[in-house]
Amino acid sequence: MTIRKERNSPEWTPEQPIEIADLLLAYLEQMEIEYVFGIPGGAIEPLFNAIARSSRRGGVRHILARHEAGAAFMADGYARETGKIGVCCSTSGPGITNLITGVACAYDNNIPMLVITGQPALPTFGKNPLQESACTGINTLGMLQHCTRYNSLVSHPAQFEHKLITALQLATRTPMGPAHLSIPVDVFRSPNPLPAPAYDLCSLLKPSALVDDDALQTLRHMLAEAENVVFLIGVCCGEAIGSILQFAEMSGAMVVTTPDGKGLVNPHHPLFRGVFGFGGHASAEAVLRDKSVDLIVAVGTGMGEWNSGGWSDSLLNARLVHIDESEEHLTRTPMARFHMRGRIQTIFTRLVQQLHEARQSGHIEPAQQRRSAHQEHGAHRKPDNMLAAPDKAESNATPILPQRLMYELGRLFPPTTRFLADTGDSTTWAIHYLQPNIDRRISERRHAGGTKRPPGRRKTEGGWLRVTMNFAPMGWAIGGAIGTAAANPKLPVVCITGDGSFLMNGQEISVAVAEKLSVIFVILNDQALGMVKHGQRLAKAEQIGCDLPPTDFAAMARAMGAEGHTIRSPEDLLKLDISAICARQGPTLLDVLIDRDEVPPMNVRMRVLAGGL
Repeated sequence: MTIRKERNSPEWTPEQPIEIADLLLAYLEQMEIEYVFGIPGGAIEPLFNAIARSSRRGGVRHILARHEAGAAFMADGYARETGKIGVCCSTSGPGITNLITGVACAYDNNIPMLVITGQPALPTFGKNPLQESACTGINTLGMLQHCTRYNSLVSHPAQFEHKLITALQLATRTPMGPAHLSIPVDVFRSPNPLPAPAYDLCSLLKPSALVDDDALQTLRHMLAEAENVVFLIGVCCGEAIGSILQFAEMSGAMVVTTPDGKGLVNPHHPLFRGVFGFGGHASAEAVLRDKSVDLIVAVGTGMGEWNSGGWSDSLLNARLVHIDESEEHLTRTPMARFHMRGRIQTIFTRLVQQLHEARQSGHIEPAQQRRSAHQEHGAHRKPDNMLAAPDKAESNATPILPQRLMYELGRLFPPTTRFLADTGDSTTWAIHYLQPNIDRRISERRHAGGTKRPPGRRKTEGGWLRVTMNFAPMGWAIGGAIGTAAANPKLPVVCITGDGSFLMNGQEISVAVAEKLSVIFVILNDQALGMVKHGQRLAKAEQIGCDLPPTDFAAMARAMGAEGHTIRSPEDLLKLDISAICARQGPTLLDVLIDRDEVPPMNVRMRVLAGGL
């Protein structure tokens, strides 16, 4: 797809005088945005007319979601895969309220998103027009105020360009998140006074590389003097993961990740000691509790419940150094020995450079030399198996155990597969047991590099596994997987979700059918809201509101035009032609009847619910 980059390019030849809606599309083209995810309606019709005109000249194309929340989840998945801003839209009224869950999820997980909603014509405000929902009628602007980085009604055409640029800047600056513009239909149709965009977004949205040099030197000395260092890698380390791991290797530090940071690291990396937090590994907890560890460096993590092990004192103590670009994240660790705010990529690029120069000059601190020697002699040997029940990952039992399912998914699908695990047991099993089919001999720096991108563009590398923390809506991964596949259709995308989540949002599989996207939906079918059911049992609570009736999800998939398979045993799974499934131009659903009684590793959640902070 060829998209115009220069605002005065001769390719910009609109078929009619440019409207505000066309101006919006011109800016999306300037950012090389490929898709807008959403559902049309009367109040937003001019935007869809502009999308059609853009699409005809090889620009932005629309992908029709089946529910507005699904559109927001798709924009989320697109943003994680590309590092660009995700764009979703809806008409006024219920279209906007349907969007809110997906927008709130993006807000709580710092996903850059542009949310465009329509409104009735300005002269009708207060007269009860259909789906009135701005500052009069149902106040959707007020609803979105608390889950957006910018939120505004465009009440005059002259406001539009300034408000759009402001929205984009706030969506892509730390802390990133969704920005919302609500535009009345008559404003959308208004002529723009200029024939093309007035701003160059490449320079306006270029990320800052500023770093406090004094703080960097303080950090460097702390790292050099520590006898035993552990890095905790969070999801915000995406663009910097290569530099972080290079520094860890050079300095002899061990590595653990947060649940949402797991996908940034090859699990076979010799420094990796597991996931700390929700669904994590005892090996990671043991490393952080090791009394010989005198410095824990947490990088790019917001320290929420699931990322901090339920605010565990094994992490949140005076040994902690917290590095992040977000001041909001740093405020959650007042007990830390040192805080450093800055762009993570820049910080670790400089640390690597400085350590390399020190080695060349022979000025290596004694503690750093001892750490490197310990690493070389295996003093901190990696556990042979970090899993809670490794025997179950190889069990031939029927129905198939979820542990075995995760093992086979990682083994059967190619190394380039993107896995998205949905809220609920799907997340827990994937965090603990899923491992990608990555050659153990491949160095982590080579594997983590990701695809090349134009200079200056922020890339939030999603990694091989993507989960959502904090707000955590059921069904997020279903739309997210579609957005991921649309962004990168050459790679297989596997959505691991539950039967409860699929009954909420499974209609979006129809989008993958229409777009001919190779998405593999894996349904953990236990006829229950699994995390609720197991949580009730572990807490000795009443067993209520968690059972679901038997459902043939493979038949549902076939009814919507997808391919469907029912999996009852490991043998059924191994019979599948995975190469053909990945090559298929369209989605495939695996209805996996798992053992209902297997309890996922959710002790962190149970401890918090019991009040044990």
